[in-house]
Amino acid sequence: MNHRLNYGAVGNCRTAALISETGNIEWLCLPEFDSPSIFAALLDREKGGCFGFEVSEAYRTEQSYIPHTNILSTHFISDEAEFTVLDFMPYYRAQNSEHYLPAELYRYVRRIRGVPRFRVHYAPAPDYARGKTIRNVGTEYIESYSSLNATDRQYLYSSIPLEDIERSREIVLEKDEFFLLSYNEKVIPVDIEREKLEYCRTLVYWLNWSNRTKKYTLYNDVIERSLLTLKLMSYYNGAMLAALTTSLPETVGEVRNWDYRFCWLRDASMSIETLFKVGHPGVAQRFMRFIQSTFTADRDSFQIMYGIRGERQLTETILEHLSGYKGSKPVRIGNDAYHQRQNDSFGYLMDLIYQYYRLVPGPLDEIEDMWELVKKIQANVMQEWRKPDKGIWEIRGEERHFVSSKVMCWVALDRGARIARMLGKYDCEKRWQQEAGLIRRDVL
Repeated sequence: MNHRLNYGAVGNCRTAALISETGNIEWLCLPEFDSPSIFAALLDREKGGCFGFEVSEAYRTEQSYIPHTNILSTHFISDEAEFTVLDFMPYYRAQNSEHYLPAELYRYVRRIRGVPRFRVHYAPAPDYARGKTIRNVGTEYIESYSSLNATDRQYLYSSIPLEDIERSREIVLEKDEFFLLSYNEKVIPVDIEREKLEYCRTLVYWLNWSNRTKKYTLYNDVIERSLLTLKLMSYYNGAMLAALTTSLPETVGEVRNWDYRFCWLRDASMSIETLFKVGHPGVAQRFMRFIQSTFTADRDSFQIMYGIRGERQLTETILEHLSGYKGSKPVRIGNDAYHQRQNDSFGYLMDLIYQYYRLVPGPLDEIEDMWELVKKIQANVMQEWRKPDKGIWEIRGEERHFVSSKVMCWVALDRGARIARMLGKYDCEKRWQQEAGLIRRDVL
């Protein structure tokens, strides 16, 4: 199989998949972003697992998104035949106005002309390929799970005969077909009509989301695509992931390969601020709730990063059995940077909170909760700013004094003082401005 290294991403704010230019799913974790992978060919071509289509050399492929959405289209074209694979994860408002975001991925195979032929290469490797994969072909689905973890199971439904998929027999495409890979066994029948309904609902959700986004005269298509990708990286509870993946190396063949499926205060604040400014205040609102829930009264200590459900311990483990992206070992899950002090983080967060106060007229209880959070952050900054830290570079050596960290501590105190002024808390304003003045003199 031809492995090119250009990927499309599909997701539903619960998890996401990376799909190669040839329609091969090479990264997917179920049921959530930070769950163990089902497919990880991205990190090990032999063992990692993937799900794609094998076609003759007569075919070429083209890949693009359905405009204004996170639905990915991979187009297979030969002189004799043509078909398209549409990949998406269902995402839309259900009747109770909650979002429906199941841990599942649809692959809708649409016949365009001629009689396309292909084989399905379905090779899940659950639990980061740590054990042996066990597969059972039933009447409704192919079930798979790891020999080391029988509780996490995956179910592949399809309109194509399951034995033909399992044995990688040649499929002759005479009509539209579908695959549904789900973390849950389905309780209502899955057929192509159901698939089409899910497709239409998801399509409308993304079109509406893009329509609410601010438009730009120049480069609007590129900006919109970036924003749609940022949206994919926001977990439904408000946390914002730094990346969808783990262990993609900073330099191929080197060892700086980190797991980024967590929420860093700095990165998240900048991403949320961007989404906020282009017309999505709800994203900021959810993020603020997430931040408040991680800083409860019994936990006064701040971390630079959290798990996407607010977890504070993100123990780092090395997966020795995986060869790494283009041979870049080690492959890591978890991230030990959660221990680090990075004083600049609070500046980015406080700047976001200031924008939020300025632009979102929240209810009184929310404003008061936020004010408690502001006071905690300010107390923390006043205590910490003189100390060395790991800085924006997350150095793993000895802590040092970084100018950028001091400047962002000034930002934190300055924005806190502005919020205090807005709320008529003049004592706090004066105290924080004085401290900000000390930092400014120190930096200059």
